[in-house]
Amino acid sequence: MANSTTPLLSNHQDQEFPKLNDHFSSLGQIIDPFFDTCNGTIAWPQILQVILVSLACFFEAQQTFITIFTDAIPSWHCVSTNTSCNSMSNVCQLSLTEWNWDKPIYTSIVSEWSLHCFTSSILQGLPASSFFMGCLLGGLVLGVLGDSIGRKTMLFFGCLIMSIASIFIAFSNNVWIYSALRFLSGYGRAAIGSSVLVLCSESVGKKYQGKVGTIGFFMSTFGFVSLPCLAYFSKDYSWRVLYLSTSLPAIVYCLLIQFCVYESPIWLLSKGKVIEAYAVLNTSHLKNESSNLDHNKLSFTTMSGSDPSLIKILLRKKSILGQLLLAVAAGFGIGLMYYGMPLGLGNGNFSLNIYLSTGLNALLELPSFLIVFFLVEKCKRRSTLVGLSVLSGVCGMLCMIASERKVLQMVLELTSFFSACTAFDLLLIYTSELFPTSIRNAAVSIVWQAVVLGGVVSPVLVDAGGDSNNKILAYLILGIMTATAGCLVVFLPETKGLEICKNIEELEQKGCINHV
Repeated sequence: MANSTTPLLSNHQDQEFPKLNDHFSSLGQIIDPFFDTCNGTIAWPQILQVILVSLACFFEAQQTFITIFTDAIPSWHCVSTNTSCNSMSNVCQLSLTEWNWDKPIYTSIVSEWSLHCFTSSILQGLPASSFFMGCLLGGLVLGVLGDSIGRKTMLFFGCLIMSIASIFIAFSNNVWIYSALRFLSGYGRAAIGSSVLVLCSESVGKKYQGKVGTIGFFMSTFGFVSLPCLAYFSKDYSWRVLYLSTSLPAIVYCLLIQFCVYESPIWLLSKGKVIEAYAVLNTSHLKNESSNLDHNKLSFTTMSGSDPSLIKILLRKKSILGQLLLAVAAGFGIGLMYYGMPLGLGNGNFSLNIYLSTGLNALLELPSFLIVFFLVEKCKRRSTLVGLSVLSGVCGMLCMIASERKVLQMVLELTSFFSACTAFDLLLIYTSELFPTSIRNAAVSIVWQAVVLGGVVSPVLVDAGGDSNNKILAYLILGIMTATAGCLVVFLPETKGLEICKNIEELEQKGCINHV
């Protein structure tokens, strides 16, 4: 089931097939009957494929947020009766005999490597920034490769790189090696989200593409929620234990990808690999006995040639470049609030311990997933994204203004974060519908990394605010940028209920998406 080719079929890989004719001009018209069952519902093998593929987001979320616990600054206490030592003291100005950590030094990299007294703020934030820089580079490189080497292959290598790097992190002995490996982990992680979204949507019929695209977000939320649980039970052990407990199961998952997940038949057909696509569609778990489609009909879908690279397409097609830039701008604005609210305000406003507050922040993503899951087939993409972005931005601005009223501030904060979560989920589904198969993986990956970039900029902007007055100004800027960037999607075409093109040639000939 895992491989899209077999030795018997590989001998015919170079066989010539008739070119696309008018009757079978749409890949969707050919493939959808293979996916549909007699009663029009999604088949259980397709559900299994979607669940297995989406499970990658579970491990991706763990590695994204693991530094909340491994890089946390531990609590400390005074061990001396010296009046100079109290709870408000700066430990860097105290002698080592006057204070001590509440837990063993190996519970955090900060205490183990004495990072708390480094004067350079760059070094203190190096591990976190290295991970996100790796995500940005990986999104640009691996996202493009996903459209060339396949969705499944890219998902496998992305998970493998992230998992192996995380295992080696557990054996690092200084912050430099640790940061370098976090960069590599982020590099691999960048390929996972877009590959999951695209592979899931291309593994089912058109009717269910929107809904299955949300399963990855649910798995990501579940992975985020599981992290504080694992961290709590390992709180008295080395921070290395948390890395091993999250990365070793991910290695086992990589084997499941290799042997239990099949390649996207739509991607195979878009590359002219008719034999391999036919083998996937006619395996026992996808074959629909009520369908009379055969190999001869499917062979008409062979493309006359491969699409050029993403860079060439963007340089040649200014309209596609403009759409991508608008989607990137919207993603960046949403990312400002998606990461800015929990990192800049969330944990500070909840008077709870780190495990419970992180779990509550993670649980906020669950209702946003449910809303997108049940309404994705009914709501219009553009108007919904505009409304969510404006709501998130306005609530984010009011959040700091209402700092004297804690209950109101918390409600505004949660509303802003909830709106950003929902907008984030919907934007990625919208992006996958907006671009043709040949560049879909790259486009989704680039927009995803724009959200990550917003997460990099947001905490820096908030920290630069300094005192309370400047923080109000910082959040005003964040709110205005989020609302403005979200409104840019009005210049993108609406995709709800429209047929999505599979390649650039089809986009030119049919204009699958109506431009406005």
